[in-house]
Amino acid sequence: QVQLAESGGGSVQSGGSLSLSCVASGRTFTNYAMAWFRQGPGKEREFVATISRGGGNTYYADSVKGRFTISRDNAKNTVYLQMNKLKPEDTAVYYCAGRSSMRTSLTQGNYDYWGQGTQVTVSS
Repeated sequence: QVQLAESGGGSVQSGGSLSLSCVASGRTFTNYAMAWFRQGPGKEREFVATISRGGGNTYYADSVKGRFTISRDNAKNTVYLQMNKLKPEDTAVYYCAGRSSMRTSLTQGNYDYWGQGTQVTVSS
């Protein structure tokens, strides 16, 4: 089992920045590709970004490309999501997810472990 715990959410004005963290415990972190998903009010949960086990490969949803950056520190068992130029439509609960694979995935059904989520609210 892997336990994931997100932190760093909060409220910010449009154009601002936030940094999310997700700490993993329980198994070898480097065995897991990691991702961030989000679920806005009244919306389905959607893919945001993913990163490979070694951190060399990343992929982003078109809606966040150029504004968000996913990274990981395997020594700290932590994956990050730096969010810049935030927009009101970025308002959502953000979830960290992990899958025991060397491959990243955009599909939430391919992820085995999930955090509880952290709220991000962007006001106009």
